[in-house]
Amino acid sequence: MKRLVILSCSPGETEAMGRQLGSILPRGSLVALRGELGGGKTCFTCGIASAAAPESAHLVASPTFAIMNEYPGTVPVYHFDFYRLSGDNEIAELGFEEYLQGDGICIIEWSERLEELLPKDHLAVTFEHCGDDQRRVVFEAAGQESEALLARFATLAKFKFPLT
Repeated sequence: MKRLVILSCSPGETEAMGRQLGSILPRGSLVALRGELGGGKTCFTCGIASAAAPESAHLVASPTFAIMNEYPGTVPVYHFDFYRLSGDNEIAELGFEEYLQGDGICIIEWSERLEELLPKDHLAVTFEHCGDDQRRVVFEAAGQESEALLARFATLAKFKFPLT
């Protein structure tokens, strides 16, 4: 499976989607988040952290000014926000690539700024406003490991409106 589309009708559903995904993300995973401001990226990240690093879930906040927040846990979660960065060179100077070889889960908001640094195997998640609290959430797998992960997520997903 390379693509899955789900409609979220509330921030709670968006967080639940993240929690479902976080429960199956293996170490070394990269989740590339895209979408407009207020699209649900941080809410989704909170769900992932609550499953992967529950002892740190209460710490989740948009790292816009810090660029990266780390949420310690059995599987650490590294939450990046590249909104204020201009591209690959600026991101590379931060040592971002070191986290890709780590034993944690990398979640990147504004991942479209990575361009060449984005690993070939990753899961991209795009959030689109559909009015009020509704979001169209598009999951796209790039690479074999991410395709297998997305297929597993699709079988576990218990959401009202899968739009595959």
